[in-house]
Amino acid sequence: MSVVRKTVLGFMAAGALMIAPLTVAAPAQAATDYPNCTALREDYPHGVGRPGAVDSTSGTPVTNFTVDADLYNANSESDRDGDGIACEQH
Repeated sequence: MSVVRKTVLGFMAAGALMIAPLTVAAPAQAATDYPNCTALREDYPHGVGRPGAVDSTSGTPVTNFTVDADLYNANSESDRDGDGIACEQH
């Protein structure tokens, strides 16, 4: 291998080592735990639910809630009827 080729490969390797740390993803944000349904509905007007959740109601079910398992889990204490949707509004 020629000296020029070794030098070029050395610079390429050094460049890769300098760029690699820049491509590491930032850690994911934790889901927001809202203090109550009024606060949650400011950001999610139709509530939040886990995937596959179905609104349990005798009227028209809410179907346009935000599906997000982490967000639901952080706010599941606000799921009063236990249907997998927190803070749905009829």
